[in-house]
Amino acid sequence: MGIFGMLRRDDTAKSTARDAMREARTEKAETSPNGAVQRMIDTVRDIGLDGKLAYSSAADVARKAQRGRARKRPEKAVRRIVRRHRRGVTAGGFLTGLGGVVTLPVLLPTNVMEFYIQATRMVGAIAVVRGYDLDDEEVRVRVLATLLGEESGDVLRNIGLSPVAGAAARGVAGRLPASPHSAVVSAVGGRLIRRFGLRSARLFGKAIPGLGGVLGALSDRKQLNRIAEAARKGFPQVR
Repeated sequence: MGIFGMLRRDDTAKSTARDAMREARTEKAETSPNGAVQRMIDTVRDIGLDGKLAYSSAADVARKAQRGRARKRPEKAVRRIVRRHRRGVTAGGFLTGLGGVVTLPVLLPTNVMEFYIQATRMVGAIAVVRGYDLDDEEVRVRVLATLLGEESGDVLRNIGLSPVAGAAARGVAGRLPASPHSAVVSAVGGRLIRRFGLRSARLFGKAIPGLGGVLGALSDRKQLNRIAEAARKGFPQVR
């Protein structure tokens, strides 16, 4: 069962995503990380990194990607991880926009959650392949920041974290600022969700049945590629 199928059956996840999208259209998402946006980001982090039910964890995905010749070739494993998740979000974006304006309001919250869970798992798996420990709080914070793509470096600097310079991230929790997760939620939560908001220009195309599916797939695929590039830069190979 894929993540899209799992979330369609998870009323709590859908309700959380809907509430977070409403909250993200207000200033509250920027000033208070304790509401629906907080719950959504926590869900994205926990399912994406640790897995749920039949949905594999980031560590499991990394291990599978490292099989065969990729065991000693981490970049080959990284490419496998990106390809796998690119297929997943492309399918999710297509299904969300396929029915146009009739089905979009119903499917969009699930698509938001589905996209960011897959993106989180992808980033986490890349971090594992590159030698990082997902049990480290700082690594988990960095994974969430990476969901902003090219903006992730600015977000990390704003909360007091400098770029990783190829050193293992184990044992560095002492460098973390106070309440780092809340700081990241405040910085990225609203912006992440607004990228999927009903006012986004890309959703005018999604409102057209058929064409909306194609545009939704291309849009989600493009955004995932940005996140993958940020993950490659943000988690350099541990020497």
